[in-house]
Amino acid sequence: MIHLVHTLLLLIFPVLVIGAALRDATSYTIPNWLSVALAGAFPFVALALGLPLGAMGVCFAVGAAALLAGVGMYALRWIGGGDAKLFAAAALWLGLEPSLTYLAVIGLAGGGLAVGLLALRSTYVRPFVPNGPAWFARLAEPGENVPYGVAIAIGALAAFPGSALVAHL
Repeated sequence: MIHLVHTLLLLIFPVLVIGAALRDATSYTIPNWLSVALAGAFPFVALALGLPLGAMGVCFAVGAAALLAGVGMYALRWIGGGDAKLFAAAALWLGLEPSLTYLAVIGLAGGGLAVGLLALRSTYVRPFVPNGPAWFARLAEPGENVPYGVAIAIGALAAFPGSALVAHL
């Protein structure tokens, strides 16, 4: 029974991260409640799973550093505000050790996303887009932004197995 509870608690992270990615892909927005729920659930999940306070402190420090980096990227107009908040909230759950994986996969996924969107927005593919849903047509619109929350979510999911929470179990 206790393993079921632990599993359900750990599922909070991927469910919220995937939800944020889907919202970003379909609407170019990541609702604040998703990032707040992600950050707010962490201390409760960490305590419930018995994560040592020192490890929790490291996770909070990583989350704070990611928030500062996210605010800097937002100020430079590299990412949107929702992306910056998701970036920090996910980093909070991951901690220090998987941070390199998190950043590397975000970069690779972001590059792949950009190349995919360039192809989708090309004059060769774009004529076929009107047959799809409205959100997909918006993704194919030349000059439209990149829903970078998708890349952040891919990086977060790739790094999560190495997180302090998962390693603790």
